[in-house]
This record gives sequence, structure tokens and C-alpha cells, in this order.
Amino acid sequence: MEYTYDLLVIGAGPGGYVAAIRAAQLGMKTAVIENRQVGGTCLNRGCIPTKSMLHTAELYHEAIHNFETLGLHAENVRYDAQRIQQRKEEVVAKLRGGVEQLFKSDGVTHLRGTGTILDSHTVHFAALEGEDADLTAQHILIATGSEPSSPPVEGMDLPNVINSDQLLDATSLYDHLIVAGAGTIGLEFAGLYNALGAQVTIMATRDRILPKVDKECAQNLAMILKKRGVKIVYKARLKKITQTPEGQLECWYLDGEEYKSVVGDGVLLAAGRRPYTEGLFGPGFSVDQDEKGAILVDEHFCTSVPGVYAIGDVIPGVQLAHVASAQGICAVEHMLAKEPSICLDVVPDCIYTSPEIASTGLTEEQAVAKGLHVQCGKASMLANGKSLIAQQDRGFIKLVYDVDNDCLVGAQLMCARATDMINELSTAIVNKLNKHQLAAVIRPHPTFGEAVTEAIEDLDGLSIHAAKKKKR
Repeated sequence: MEYTYDLLVIGAGPGGYVAAIRAAQLGMKTAVIENRQVGGTCLNRGCIPTKSMLHTAELYHEAIHNFETLGLHAENVRYDAQRIQQRKEEVVAKLRGGVEQLFKSDGVTHLRGTGTILDSHTVHFAALEGEDADLTAQHILIATGSEPSSPPVEGMDLPNVINSDQLLDATSLYDHLIVAGAGTIGLEFAGLYNALGAQVTIMATRDRILPKVDKECAQNLAMILKKRGVKIVYKARLKKITQTPEGQLECWYLDGEEYKSVVGDGVLLAAGRRPYTEGLFGPGFSVDQDEKGAILVDEHFCTSVPGVYAIGDVIPGVQLAHVASAQGICAVEHMLAKEPSICLDVVPDCIYTSPEIASTGLTEEQAVAKGLHVQCGKASMLANGKSLIAQQDRGFIKLVYDVDNDCLVGAQLMCARATDMINELSTAIVNKLNKHQLAAVIRPHPTFGEAVTEAIEDLDGLSIHAAKKKKR
């Protein structure tokens, strides 16, 4: 059978566009269907815009709180919310243009419109402009991503009750933002508003923030946030939202048998994200999905229908841009009967709070639960020269070591540049490096990264700073 394309990708987010480009580089005739901007959530409504705004907020916070200590003087420091938005859009547009240029240079056909799968080799393309068409492909890759998930809460349709997409587009800031949810999305926005001087209250549904993160990291961040004036209400599952006579929003939650409330100007519903499959399947066609709507796949990202693959946020598992990209590459390689070039077992996770949190591999609790005999090495950033120079809050680097197999299996970092340093430790875990190999590297001074050496040495009790501490 002759097909229009070798591969047809539905969705041009970090999973879809990376997969399409790699497929084209490997000789596949490839097209991508996207009904919004290329780059998906990550580039347009997630990773990139939030980090642009966080960078601005951190500089503002630094100017307000630390300049005098550093010997700098600045008067009338203020922020311009509209200019912050403009700068964010400039960054996004530049990166979006880069993706579109890659499509052109690698020969990927970019189709602007919506794709609906009719059968295992046919997609109906509804064009935003021009003619619709039924396209055929040897392989179809679903990369439609996710959308903000909103819990069915009474009052969620009130003015100023918003999701993360809407908050990113706001041209003015709330004086008091209530963040309903204490996961990654909620904590990053809480940090953004706090750094810009707003009052912030976090409603955590459990007895801790960041429930999927190493417990010590979560506890340390909670202490830092409280020190900065952020209020955290634990075990506060949002039940309803009402409007006060003054026009503010009141969030109600149960504390045992008693209803309690928090009042603010805006409410961010940060309950995570859900797979986006609206309009994806035509009449009489479907693939297996779980109870949450996520598309089920095997280890090669094949769905229940041969020839149809799915990757990224639309399948079960972690919802991270870099994971979607890696999955896309591995899926394409499987289509071409190639061995996967990326190890998908070790996933670095980054949270852009202040300080940053990054983890990879197993936590100590996870390793013990797997029956591993582990040893942990830890370095406090309080003794790190670069941290002191940059006036960083308390942080640490923790390594989880498999004693019996003599290899690193996990790392958790909470410090400045953690999201950059995690790369080295992911490399070490993937390549099963032992203590001797890890310790053989000279890490430059003064850097945040030299604390990795201290953590490695601490595995054998050889840390210089630890030795000094013991002598006191």
C-alpha cells in the first residue's frame, strides 16, 4: 500500500516536534498536525513562559531584599506587569520560530489544523485555512499532550478563579493569591507571586507540600516559604468558593468536622493536568485508555491498535517535556526497528522554586522499598562558597548509593542551579558509575557543583566539611 506519509504526528509539543524532526532526519517522510502554536504547552503555556516570569521575579526580589547587603543601591524599584508579559512573549516567539525553522530545514511538513484518527492508517485533517483532507500514513503518533485539570468545585466559574494558562496571561497581579494545590505548578506560581511582593496562601490537600518529592526537600522548602511570608494550610481540600460582599473570593475547606476558609483576591486551581484527547478519534475508532482518559501503550509506545503510537502527557506516567521528547525519539526508533538510543528508566525531575529542586533515579525510601542495601551521602550548601556569595537559602545535595551493586541509584538536590547540576548525576546513574569513578572527577571551585564531591566523599565519611564539624 502506498501512503501519503511514513509518519503523521498529531501535536507539535516537545514530544511531537522532536519525534517528527528525528523521523525526518532518519529518512521518514513526516508531517505534523497542530491546531495551535508549535511548541505545545511547554513552550507556549508552561515551562518557558513560567521560567521567564520567574527569572524576572527573582531579580526583583534580589533588588528589594539583597541589594543593600551586596553594596548596591537602587531607588524606586518596581515592576511592570505588562512589560513582564511582553518579555515572556518575546522569549516564547523566538523559540517558537526556532522550531518552525527546524521543520523547514529537516523537511517536516507542518499542517495547521486538527487531526482526527479514522483508522490505523488514516487521519482526517481539518485545516484552519484551506482545504480539509484525509491523509494516510504508515505510522501515526499521538502527541496531543494535556490540559489543566479543574476539580468539580462549586464556585469555580466565579471571576478571578483561574487555571495556570490564564494566570500566565494576566497583565496585573493579585494582591493575595490563593493557590489550591501544592504540587509543582502550584509551588512555582506561589514562588513567583511571593517574589513580586504579593501575599500568598497555599492550600495543600495533604499534610505536606510536593507529595511526590523527597520528603526532606519538601520540608525544607516549606520552612523557607514560611520564612518568606507564605502561608501554608495543610489537609485543606477545597470544597467550594464563594464571593464576599467586598468582591473577594473565599475558599472553604473542611478541618475535621468544621468548615474553615481563606480569603483572597484570586484563586489558582493547580490540581494538575489531564490527558487531552478531545476530537482525536473518529466514529468507530478508539484505542485503549485508562479511567483518567490516558492512552495505554506498551514499552515501545504502541497503542492497542498496531501502527498507532502515543507519547508524552497523553499517556500514563510523568508529565515532563523532556520525557515526552525522549519517548518520541524512542517511538520513532522502534518504528524503524532500531534499538532505543535513550535510557527511559532514569528521569530527572526539576522544580523551579527558590531554591531549585531537582531529583533523578530513586529516593532513599524508594530504594529501600525495592530491597536495595543503600547508603546516603549528603553535603550541606551552608558550607558552599558560591552559595554564601549568592546569599542562597539553606540547601543540600543528597546521593543514594547501592552498596551491593556499587553504583549510584538516586540523587536529590535542593540548591541554586540544581536543575543544571542534575545532568551530571543522571549520567552517573545511567552508566552505573561507582564511588571511585564519581570521586575521580575534579569539580571546579568555587561552584555550586563542587558540593557533589562533598556528597560523594560523605558516603565514606571523608567529607572535609563533615570532618571539620566533627572536630568542633
